[in-house]
Amino acid sequence: MSGSEQLTDTDELRLAIEACGYFPALVFDSVMISLGDEEMVSFVVQHEPTITPDGIHRHVTVSVLTPTRLIINHTDDADATAGFGAQAASTSEVVAIRRINSVSLSRIVNDPSGYRPGQAAVQEALLTVAWGFASRIDLEPATCETPDCDADHGLTGQLVGDDLVMRMSSDADGAQGVARLVRFGLALQRSTNLA
Repeated sequence: MSGSEQLTDTDELRLAIEACGYFPALVFDSVMISLGDEEMVSFVVQHEPTITPDGIHRHVTVSVLTPTRLIINHTDDADATAGFGAQAASTSEVVAIRRINSVSLSRIVNDPSGYRPGQAAVQEALLTVAWGFASRIDLEPATCETPDCDADHGLTGQLVGDDLVMRMSSDADGAQGVARLVRFGLALQRSTNLA
């Protein structure tokens, strides 16, 4: 591709997936099968390796926004079956935009007192999207207002929708990764008319 040619959204997606270095042909193909011939409005790619006592477990999440759908593809290491060597599982979930009921985008900046729009770099971003498929209950011990009370007041908590959570930091994902997550989150908020 010459320097004067513009990259298409598909080219940018492929390059972002390849940059993760985790089975890029499988990840890209899985996303493109779900996308079909629908227009891509925005995308974000996140590589999340996890280190455990058993070794390094790799995970890539690719989220693609179209005019009508949110496509979320997860590709993970799978337990190797005897005789087959390395294996990976690639799963795509597709959610109709009209089903999304909450999109939360948090931006964390350093030196907020000196913040100037367009000039300050976002250090971290957190995107949470809910459509009612998965929820979690956050519980904590209930208390009363009596300072000396040591009675057991049970638990209190809240039910939190938690269908998709993506967090990126400039230290781990680079400033461009954080900026792409923010752009994706804003595009998703606008497409759902929740902003």
